[in-house]
Parts: sequence; structure tokens; C-alpha cells
Amino acid sequence: MTDGVGVSPAADLDITMRGSFPGAVEYANIKIGGLGRSTRHPITNARLRLTQRDRGPAETAVVGQVNLDFLGRHIRVQVAAATAREAIDKLEERTRRRLEQVRERREPRRGPAGAPPWRQARALGPGSGPNAGRSRISRRKSYAMAPCTVDEALAEMDLLDYDFHLFNEIGSGTAAVAYRSGPTGLRVALVAPDLSSAVAPFERPVTISPHPVPCLREDAAVRRMALMDLPFLFYIDAALGRASVLYRRLDGDLAVITPAG
Repeated sequence: MTDGVGVSPAADLDITMRGSFPGAVEYANIKIGGLGRSTRHPITNARLRLTQRDRGPAETAVVGQVNLDFLGRHIRVQVAAATAREAIDKLEERTRRRLEQVRERREPRRGPAGAPPWRQARALGPGSGPNAGRSRISRRKSYAMAPCTVDEALAEMDLLDYDFHLFNEIGSGTAAVAYRSGPTGLRVALVAPDLSSAVAPFERPVTISPHPVPCLREDAAVRRMALMDLPFLFYIDAALGRASVLYRRLDGDLAVITPAG
């Protein structure tokens, strides 16, 4: 049953709490679950997770994440905040924007076939996590990358709330990373920058990095990222001969992602 003509009912929200958050379940159902009432299409597979961090700055003591499906697209939003209520408010605002973006596009998903398995570093910023000084790689991920354009990669990055996105650029046929930087605020680095002229046409205001991607062993990549205080490092793994991205997770550990194959 809907609450009005052409209005979807509240989303059925699956909530996971890792910590003590009195009143958070009710508040989340109102704020996040209620997003379904503002759309003309149903929200499905809606999940919310709130996690209390044991260490770190008080202003990022709670990490919240929302995952849901809407109009055939997967949406993911992640935030850090001082309290559960503040995290839920931030999640509601960002998720609402993602829903509006999907509703405006309403086109089949043509980017990478699955949601890439990394987390963005925006919430804490480079070098500011509770364990920013440690260099333990706690997770390794590999996934198949369907070729896509720069615009499609950026759309995927926006919808999944990432600050960077590893993809296979369809024109040059090379691994690339889209990220937020440069004079226009959006930048793409190719594993082979001399192929920049072969990049497929795109419409977003993106600059292509002219800098070569370093070829490093994993331990050297860890040292470089720490020395330069970077949120992530795009490099060629000298041992594997494969493009890789090293990044810092919200819990302070490091993780590595590589294209499958």
C-alpha cells in the first residue's frame, strides 16, 4: 500500500548496530526508511550499518553505511560522525542526493559489472585515521572490470560515494583511476599516460594526468604512500606486473585492489 498517489511506501530497512546506540533504530527508520516516500519508484534491499569505533577522533566515533537498490542501480553511502544521530542525518542527506541522480539518469548500468570492494577515505582524510601510522595490509580484493568510458566511471564513483574508482578505460584499453583532484575537481590517471589521446570521448570536466604511474614493490608502495600522506596510491606492482591501488581503510589498516586476470 502506498501513502499517496504515485508515492512509494517507506523502504523496508535492514539495520545492523555494532555498538550501543539508544534510539538509533527508530530514528533510522524515520530518516532512511522514509526516503521511500519521496520517490515514485520502490527502494529495495535497503541496509544500514552503524559501527562504534574504539579509537580515533571523537568527531568520527561512529561510522555509518547505507546500501540499497533503486531503478536497477546499486547505491552506497558511507559517512563518519560524532554520534549515531549525526551519522544518520548525513546518510539521509547523501542518499537522497544519490536517489535524485539515479532518477535523473534512468539508464541501464553500463559501467563495471559489480560494485568495487573498496571504501572511500574522504570521511577521515589522508593520514588522520586512528591508526594512520601503521602499515598492515589487512585486505586484498580483485574484481573483473568491464570496459567503460570516463563518464560512466565517474557516475559509478558518484553513486557509490567513492573518492576514487579503478576501471578499464574503453578507448585506450588500459587500467585507469578516476579521482577527485586537479583544476576541474575531477582527474583520471592512466596506467599508460602516453595513450591519453586514445581515451574515448567524455563530457564531464576531467583532466588526464600526464604523470607516469610508478612501478613499485608492495612494501615500497606502502612507504611512498605514508611519506606523501596520500589517501590512496595508483601504481604498477613490480612483482605482479599489474596495476594496483593501495588505500587506507576507515579502520586505519591498508588494503590493496587489483583487476582480476
